[in-house]
Amino acid sequence: MPDSDAQPTDPIAVGSRVTVIRTSGSRSRDTKPQVGVVVEDFSDTAIDDADLGRDWAPVKRWAIALDDGRLVFAAEGGLEPA
Repeated sequence: MPDSDAQPTDPIAVGSRVTVIRTSGSRSRDTKPQVGVVVEDFSDTAIDDADLGRDWAPVKRWAIALDDGRLVFAAEGGLEPA
């Protein structure tokens, strides 16, 4: 029986195929799942939202090249493995 507290074996990283999770405020055409490949991880340069002194325009950690040719950015927790 697998351990329920085990860490995922395939963490999201550059080169991973992912599904972008859209949150509120998304345009209606973006409501279907968007699948692509992570092309950049900005975790080394991202500033914590609490350090910015604002709650709007959250920092986006991931750059994703979607299968339809667009480049999108997602915040931490905004991706799922595809």
